Amino acid sequence: MKTIAIVDYGMSNLRSVHQALRSLASAPQWDVRIVDSVAEIDDADKIVFPGQGAARDCMKALADTGLGQAVARAAAEKPFLGICMGMQVLFERSEENDGTECLGLLAGDIRHLSSLGAPRPGHKIPHLGWNRVRHIDHPMWSGVADGDYFYFAHSYYAHPSDDGVIAGTTRHGGDFACAVANERVFAAQFHPEKSADAGLRLLKNFIAWQA
Repeated sequence: MKTIAIVDYGMSNLRSVHQALRSLASAPQWDVRIVDSVAEIDDADKIVFPGQGAARDCMKALADTGLGQAVARAAAEKPFLGICMGMQVLFERSEENDGTECLGLLAGDIRHLSSLGAPRPGHKIPHLGWNRVRHIDHPMWSGVADGDYFYFAHSYYAHPSDDGVIAGTTRHGGDFACAVANERVFAAQFHPEKSADAGLRLLKNFIAWQA
């Protein structure tokens, strides 16, 4: 049996992610579990790294629990899905909380949405709701139409140093990267577990993804 581990470091509501993955992963081939130890992260076959709240609090939680290095190892060694704050802290630094040093697994920084320009009338900050996502060719997008809607809840966005890691974009005030990918990591600003059929398809693709 293979394991998909959802990392619990005290900064996310894990139930919806857990339920969505369990509904999609066929048993007994896959065991989907919430984990909170270095050993469980190291032993898992695939990692899901969700998060919510502020960057400083997220980084403190990773330090306090001792899970930061295990998460970094996992992102270098096995299929890895980052969600929302779990995407943002993969970068080097966030503007949030007057500046927060992050994990530095991806080159670039996290910026406030206001730097993109004023959103259209009715489009406020924080960005809450459904937006179209434009994407590149990647196994994680298999069966997901270019321009499908996904659910967002955030005030900051990723600004990668290398455009080559951008796997998806959306627009709120201006265009920004809402999904990034490298050989083993796929990370999204939106919440696939809250994004209806398109989001469930993305999670199903993660289960099948041979990174």
